[in-house]
Amino acid sequence: MTDNVQIENSNGILTLTLARPEKKNALTNEMYGKLADAIEAADNDATVRVILIRGQGDSFTAGNDIAEFAAVAAGVAQGERQVMRFIRSLARLTKPLLAAVQGRAVGVGTTMLLHCDLVVLADNALLSTPFVSLALVPEAASSLLMPLRLGHARAFELFALGEPISADVALAFGLVNRVVAQDRLDAEAMALAQRLAKQPPGSLVATKRLMRNAEMMLKQMEEEGEYFEARLKSAEAREAFQAFAERRSPDFTNVA
Repeated sequence: MTDNVQIENSNGILTLTLARPEKKNALTNEMYGKLADAIEAADNDATVRVILIRGQGDSFTAGNDIAEFAAVAAGVAQGERQVMRFIRSLARLTKPLLAAVQGRAVGVGTTMLLHCDLVVLADNALLSTPFVSLALVPEAASSLLMPLRLGHARAFELFALGEPISADVALAFGLVNRVVAQDRLDAEAMALAQRLAKQPPGSLVATKRLMRNAEMMLKQMEEEGEYFEARLKSAEAREAFQAFAERRSPDFTNVA
């Protein structure tokens, strides 16, 4: 079976590549588990100074695999949902985290960027958080972090309407650090990772800890998770996922 998360550790930089380009790097339960394993291990590995997340193909990630959402909504999914381990690993991570983003970054593809210390976008990037459109709620502590970053009005619009924002708008909003031409994306992100890898690691870790309240984020994730699980099993979510599968607009007027 194809490895949908490729892991490379070189010169202090751990690169995690989402490698499911035929599905726009939509994240499966197995992929979340591999990402969580890699991040948790890296935080305890002295040879890793920096972590870089990137995606293959024309998209960073289309977000959670909708088929798996639908399986949960239908009550047929089994086993632990690894997404919670993944987002908690982001909150607990003490080492610098970077992301290189091209094309679409949907749902968790955008909210995970709030946990990154440096984010580089290709000029074709489109960020979106269509949770409400899928009858869900924000996750990854984004209901806390997004308003802190953007203010309530902009954050609510992103969540409630789910419309994508361009790379230039994301930069203007302060969501990301820089925007580059698509053909320079990987080189720019790697250059930043290499610069961080040469910095004193203890100082970087201490600085990141001072700037982030992991306990607060984990508490927000717990509350979001309760809402998210309830929403996944709602009639509205079933209608949203069925409409997505049937390529039609959902109709929530008579859904109870």
